[in-house]
Amino acid sequence: MSGAACLEVQGITKRFGGLIAADDVSFRVGEGEIVSIIGPNGAGKSTLFNCITGFYRPNAGRVFFRGKDITRYSAHRICKLGIARTFQIVQVISDMTVLENVMTGAYLRDYTPRVVREKAEEILRFTGLIERRDELGPDLTIADKKRLEVAMALATRPELLMLDEAMAGLTPVELRDIIALLRKVRESGVTLIIVEHVMEAVMELSDRVVVINSGRKIVEGPPAEIVRNPEVIQAYLGERYHA
Repeated sequence: MSGAACLEVQGITKRFGGLIAADDVSFRVGEGEIVSIIGPNGAGKSTLFNCITGFYRPNAGRVFFRGKDITRYSAHRICKLGIARTFQIVQVISDMTVLENVMTGAYLRDYTPRVVREKAEEILRFTGLIERRDELGPDLTIADKKRLEVAMALATRPELLMLDEAMAGLTPVELRDIIALLRKVRESGVTLIIVEHVMEAVMELSDRVVVINSGRKIVEGPPAEIVRNPEVIQAYLGERYHA
């Protein structure tokens, strides 16, 4: 694992009534890593994301970002610290243009409209959306909506970017494009955590993979080891990855 811990999750547990959605989950993400979290639908991956980013308050456990305990911080405060996220169901602001959507993220750091606009345009060039800046968010294709959501998150200037199924539903060409974009994001100095079902992307992008099943972490390790793990094959991958 590379360097110091960017994020450390210690024993996170989240219950909804009698349902334990996250059960004593621990893992660590080093600076500059790409770590993927995989597992079956309903395994607790998005719940874990919500606990890390302040949308849910965990029942037990702690979350540390660059050594600071952020477990009880609000979502806004966590974003201000440098953790941005996307959502499993794409969240764009429907009555705003692509440029205005990205400007909403940029206002987290800057308050001068000219500066915010310049920053948003810079992000749109980086993410390949500059030609669509005047279109309304809902008018974009699914692939470009996902790219826009990444752009909105990047506009907050995160040090850690957390992506919840940013590659679901994409064509092979669109998938190649988003993989290339995420590589650029990492090269720009941003650490990434990815919840994903698209194993082609997981295998190609990840330094390490954390596997969740029924709310519990069952294993973590390099992608090549994970896809050969009998427990992972049984719980999630099936025989298609069994060598």
